[in-house]
Amino acid sequence: MPEKSQKTRFGMIKERHGKTFENALKQGKMDEQMIGLCSFAAGTKGFYTSSCCSGRIILLEKNGEAKNKNAFHRKWHRTVSARELIEGVEENKGGVLWLKLDPFILHIGCKNIRGANSILEAMKKAGVKRGGIMVAQKDKFLIELQGTETMALPIKENGKQLAEKAFIEKLLEKANPLLEKNYARLRALENEFRKTLK
Repeated sequence: MPEKSQKTRFGMIKERHGKTFENALKQGKMDEQMIGLCSFAAGTKGFYTSSCCSGRIILLEKNGEAKNKNAFHRKWHRTVSARELIEGVEENKGGVLWLKLDPFILHIGCKNIRGANSILEAMKKAGVKRGGIMVAQKDKFLIELQGTETMALPIKENGKQLAEKAFIEKLLEKANPLLEKNYARLRALENEFRKTLK
């Protein structure tokens, strides 16, 4: 009887996250680069994905230190053209505008420690350097994996640009290849998962 309840607990958690994924997919809210990986995990017996982001370039308007004081002015889950970025910068009127590159972040649920170790092994083989077990409970392990390609600096404050247009464009020349590298690392991770997880 205890074994049955344990299976049911994991199954219910997996089913709930699976429905959340399917709804996000139907509503077009899934990052394209994450669809293959999350679909694969949903089809396994011992794994599921919860919150995730494939990585992005953003213009973030900060009006204070609290998180609820921040707002996405622009957000792209892909490489960005100089025209798009400059237009976004010029349209911003208040607060401190930051140009940021966020790497991918992924949370994967596992049924047992063996599965968790499989995730960590795949992570190493894919060259992902940041990750670990966040929750370790009987019949439930949660792992967080994150890329390392990042960038963050303020480029405008209260309507006044802190950097010339040419410098902002130079920053983008650095950000776009970093984002592409981030996506390549994510594809490598998915490939390792497909070899390892069941």
